[in-house]
Amino acid sequence: MDTIILPCKTIIPSKISENLTKKPNFLTRNNPRKPADDTHLKRLCKLGRLSEAISSLDSLSSTVRRSTLSHLIESCISSNSLGLCHELYARVKNLIKQPDPFIQTKLLGMFSKCGSLTDAFELFDEMPERDLYAWSAMIGACSRERMWGDVVELFHWMMQDGDVVPDNFLFPKILQACGNIGDLETGRYIHGLTIKRGMSEGLRVHNSIIAVYAKCGLLSSAKRYFEGMTVKDRVSWNAIITGFCLEGKINEARELFESMRNEGHEPDVVTWNLLIKSCNQFGKCDVAMKLMNEMESFNVKPDVYTWTSMISGFVRNNRQMEALKLFRDMVVTGVEPNSVTIMSGLSACTSSVKDIRKGKEIHLAAIKLGYGGDLLVGNSLIDMYSKSGKLESARKWFDKMPERDVYTWNSMIDGYCQAGYCGIAHDLFNQMRKMGVLPNVVTWNVMITGYIQKGDEDQAMDLFHEMEKSGSVKQDTASWNTLIAGYLNLGEKDKSLRIFRKMQSFNVKPNYVTILSILPSCANLIALKKLKEIHCCVIRRKLESEVSVANSLIDAYAKSGNVKYSESIFHQMPSIDVITWNTMIAGYVLNGYANEAIELFNCMRKLEYRPNRNTFASVISAYGLAKRVDEGKQIFASMTDEFQVSPCLDHYLAMVNLYGRSGKIEKAFDFISGMSIIELDVSIWSALLTACLRFEKVKLAVCVTEKLLELEPDNGYVRKSVLRLYDLLGVSKESLKIKRPGFKIRNEPLEVVGCSWIEDKNVARAFVSGDCGKYLNSWIEGVELNVKESVYDDVFRVLDEESEEIHSEKLALGFALIKLREFRTIRIVKNVRMCEQCHKFVKEVSKMHKCEIYVSDSKCLHRFENGVCSCGDYW
Repeated sequence: MDTIILPCKTIIPSKISENLTKKPNFLTRNNPRKPADDTHLKRLCKLGRLSEAISSLDSLSSTVRRSTLSHLIESCISSNSLGLCHELYARVKNLIKQPDPFIQTKLLGMFSKCGSLTDAFELFDEMPERDLYAWSAMIGACSRERMWGDVVELFHWMMQDGDVVPDNFLFPKILQACGNIGDLETGRYIHGLTIKRGMSEGLRVHNSIIAVYAKCGLLSSAKRYFEGMTVKDRVSWNAIITGFCLEGKINEARELFESMRNEGHEPDVVTWNLLIKSCNQFGKCDVAMKLMNEMESFNVKPDVYTWTSMISGFVRNNRQMEALKLFRDMVVTGVEPNSVTIMSGLSACTSSVKDIRKGKEIHLAAIKLGYGGDLLVGNSLIDMYSKSGKLESARKWFDKMPERDVYTWNSMIDGYCQAGYCGIAHDLFNQMRKMGVLPNVVTWNVMITGYIQKGDEDQAMDLFHEMEKSGSVKQDTASWNTLIAGYLNLGEKDKSLRIFRKMQSFNVKPNYVTILSILPSCANLIALKKLKEIHCCVIRRKLESEVSVANSLIDAYAKSGNVKYSESIFHQMPSIDVITWNTMIAGYVLNGYANEAIELFNCMRKLEYRPNRNTFASVISAYGLAKRVDEGKQIFASMTDEFQVSPCLDHYLAMVNLYGRSGKIEKAFDFISGMSIIELDVSIWSALLTACLRFEKVKLAVCVTEKLLELEPDNGYVRKSVLRLYDLLGVSKESLKIKRPGFKIRNEPLEVVGCSWIEDKNVARAFVSGDCGKYLNSWIEGVELNVKESVYDDVFRVLDEESEEIHSEKLALGFALIKLREFRTIRIVKNVRMCEQCHKFVKEVSKMHKCEIYVSDSKCLHRFENGVCSCGDYW
């Protein structure tokens, strides 16, 4: 029998221990943290109690799981609360004693995505070690904010550290930044680096390299690299097309577009938008519209960006009505406008007050689409209402806006200033500062412009000085330009020139706008030294390559009697336009160089520059000056037949002078008779009167003066002409009153006080007719002995000023010859027309003293040399 062994009573307890009834927790044996803590934190985040979850970190140890912290960081990003981000960061710093690159990179991304790149940079600087993920996070953050300069700077910093090299995902972001800021040097360095590291096989890198070369203007390098690619996608084609579009080479871009299709890559809406946007930017709206209409045939529907590009293109090219029509078509088509579309539509409505109704329609559409609170749309609405003169509507919307920036205030202030309400604008300006919105340079410039336009130059200058003292903003070139243009509009040429000089003494560099503003003030005979001073400034600032600046210099020198300087500038210009040709031709005509003007016109045509209205007006005048009537008539006829240019008043006036200078008075009268009543103007009849008086056509002159009296009954010169002519015909003043009941014989003198100016030691010295000293009087009498007056002088001379007095140009001329040492060239400006006697007098002086004399009167510029005048004795 087997022995059965039974357990002892001491081994089998009579009562089960309480410890054995509890569920064992094996996970807490070697880990003091409980998994329930992580679950609890995540549950709080899910319930939206993020602040509570962050606060509970204080009670946990330093061994909180990475995944839990990562979850909290992601929750902070979702909340977009920078305050919670700072709370979490403070607790994480206490929890993690040793740097954790993973968590630090996550925190870096958290700050950048919640809008605080400053905190992100501070954290990045504190990191003892930065891996590829940290660099990628920082570069990606700057890229999202379009801080392209910082992206490139971070790349150079990264390469200096030497431990990390960008990968195929990071290189495209850096290359994109290089392209956007035009950093070709860094772009080329990265290109070489990708080849050296064997990273150039990725298509994204390939496309980014093309984009860098294309955006930096190296189209040949971009095209060569593009053609060397074995694999291309749609992005590759878009990158190379973008480069040609940016340079305005639309035809080449279109050829690439066709090649893209031929190689089996169908252009998408992005490709079409590239071409359309480029055409609009370079003023080719019709080509852009044609492209947009073609999209449907390629099964590509225009999107909101297509429509917006077209609308903004029409607005930029002053085709507002077409822009508004396109906006309406867009809505009808079912494409919903975005905020930029609405802004463009509102801009189209600011062209004239009659478009305000359409502006209100767009305003209503913006509210319906949910853009009523959009800041940019709100600014555009204020701008539209202000420029349309609806200040009440503008102010109403301004007061309603939940958010305002400096541009909002600027639009409202500008509206009041343009309407002349500078006081209200100033109140708004002060209110703006009280509310903590710092005025920018545009705000100050708008206020200064408003007071200048109102004529309150003292207040404008006070603001200008206050701007300097404010410390918050620095006067820029536009601020000085505002003052210069304002004083010029008030006729204060000397003050504007002083400001121009002071501007440079403050080390503010004049730009082309400054030069274009100040040059016209020096475009006269007695401001040549000032003109040369400005020209020197142009050369120092390297602005001579600006076509508009060079054109203005050509014009100014021609008007100052220095056509040789104009020629020199013209021949040195690297590129010229039609305005350049017109300015040079007009300069020749003004100075009496008719043949040179005609020769230049022929050269212009040979080089296939298309003449415009201004060209023809000057050229016909040149043929008139040269007395080449038949050729002038041919040019006039070719305007409409060959160049489709409709004649205007300037062309008709040039034709009357063409006939008049050659003594063909009847043909001139017949030409005028063929003109419509609308085209007839005082200047046309005045030109015919000059011809009649010059060639002694008394009866026709009487008819012309009567016609002029109907148009300008208070014209003193015409009234004296008619009295003189009737006197020659034997008609008494009493008979004249019977014949013309509306004509009143005035006892008061109709003469204008004649005044002339000459430069004397950088100061304009004035001379008034009749104000003559003994010394000058004896000199003038001596010269007049050599001047023989003709019958024309005695009978037909009609003066703008008192006939018995010694006229002001004689006084100025005498002063120049007696007092001034250098008189090889004398320049005089006169406020009224020279009389025949003074004209002969100056001719005689130029012959006697062998000097060149320029006199600019109210009719033309006279150049006297060796007894001959450039006007051909006809003015």
